[in-house]
Amino acid sequence: MTNPSSHTLPRFVLWIMTIATGLSVANIYYCQPLLSQMQESFGASAQQIGWIPTLTQFGYAAGMLFLIPLGDQIERRRLIFFATLISALSLLGMAFSHNIYFAILMSFAVGITTLTPQFIIPFAAHLASPTKRGQVVGMVMSGLLLGILLARTVAGFVGEAFGWRVMFISAAVVLFILAFVLRAILPVSEPTFNGSYLRLLRSVLDLVKEQPTLRESMLVGAALFGSFSGFWATLIYLMESPAFQLGPRTVGLFGVLGAAGALTAPIVGRFADKKSPRVAIGFGIILCALAFVIYWIWGGHSLLALGIGVLLMDIGLQGTHISNQSRVFSILPEARSRLNTAYMFAYFMGGAVGSWAASYAWGIYQWTGVCFSGLVFIGLSAGAYLLGNRRQDAPTYV
Repeated sequence: MTNPSSHTLPRFVLWIMTIATGLSVANIYYCQPLLSQMQESFGASAQQIGWIPTLTQFGYAAGMLFLIPLGDQIERRRLIFFATLISALSLLGMAFSHNIYFAILMSFAVGITTLTPQFIIPFAAHLASPTKRGQVVGMVMSGLLLGILLARTVAGFVGEAFGWRVMFISAAVVLFILAFVLRAILPVSEPTFNGSYLRLLRSVLDLVKEQPTLRESMLVGAALFGSFSGFWATLIYLMESPAFQLGPRTVGLFGVLGAAGALTAPIVGRFADKKSPRVAIGFGIILCALAFVIYWIWGGHSLLALGIGVLLMDIGLQGTHISNQSRVFSILPEARSRLNTAYMFAYFMGGAVGSWAASYAWGIYQWTGVCFSGLVFIGLSAGAYLLGNRRQDAPTYV
């Protein structure tokens, strides 16, 4: 196998890593278009069922904080193999949940064991040459966003045809197969951190304290992903409202439309390699804000307006996220897993809070509340971005 230190990444390996990232991260989002089915199956309240997508994302954030730093300390191929197997077991636990409380517990387990994407992303950045790092990260991240968006599409169709339990069983089978494919094709890596586990975790906090670019990227990414997650966590309720009277399959079709935004990832990555990631970040924030204005004014009664908004939002989020990660991975090459830990922990904590806030806002003000919540999160992202403009970053990653 290719030595990671040689900075070469065969094209077919990059494609497998991209596909694996998408298939793995999808675990977190299968539940969203199936919430109504799960609520009916368990006889749960809307508040109880709302804990499932929220705790899934909290679990994902917790896994990133406490487990993803191990990518700098332990050989990555082995970590990816076992993480993928354990994730498959968690999906089976969700599929065979017998009441709402066990399902809530397993939703957290699904989140905290979905580690494969965040082991793969810094690994791909490490294998890439410095001049193509943004493009490679963009490629893998396109898989991530496609997984996030198309998970809803697949779950919507499978759930409507066969029920929500079949969706989770099918996903588990796919991950079992994927684990052995990854073990066969990934190169062996060399750990870059020597020390105890507690020291490893402490070093993540030290990086946050010492790196202003990392802190800014964490705030911008977390707030923007909060708005994105809030939209998708509540779209099923809008689709089932009297204004549309539709179901999970429609949410899935919106996922297909949004997936078009993921195709911009390699383009954004090349732009970040050649010019300034900051420009792409600012442009992405503007697109997301425009999307939520469209949702607010027309989205409550127009499928066309929702579709336009979804496309703008996903392009904006993808552009911002790729550019943020390009900056973060350029800070300290030997600490990429820990840098990724800090950034992605903040990112998905923002997503969890955004899902909760939008669900709460829906319960009080319906769709208007969801749109207001999304704009508040986007405003926080813009504020962090503008404050970051007041200081001068090192040209390597600005």
